Amino acid sequence: MKTVLVVDDSPAELKLMCLYLKEAGYLVISADGAKDALKKAEDQNPDLVITDVVMPDMSGFELCRSLKKNEATQQLPVVICTTKNQDLDKLWGKKQGADEYVTKPYTREDFLKAVRSVL
Repeated sequence: MKTVLVVDDSPAELKLMCLYLKEAGYLVISADGAKDALKKAEDQNPDLVITDVVMPDMSGFELCRSLKKNEATQQLPVVICTTKNQDLDKLWGKKQGADEYVTKPYTREDFLKAVRSVL
């Protein structure tokens, strides 16, 4: 069973993504901020990280960049899931190392399709 680390500072969004993943048969670890997620990514070795972009302590773009620069987590796929839906945002996400980019609001199907595409 694959393990997914979900990072979002919105409790409602975090709960929804975790629900979709659990119903699809994934083990889920959650974090409400990027700094917490960095620690959990190293300590718990998930198969995938899904992150929001706009968060108070560190952005999802910064989290993605940090994960990809760290030897212990650089192979970890990252899906960015955010309201930032401009082409420039998507391009920037890819430049930070994101493997997939999903914009909110998303459908359950679109969300899970992005997850499956990188696992």
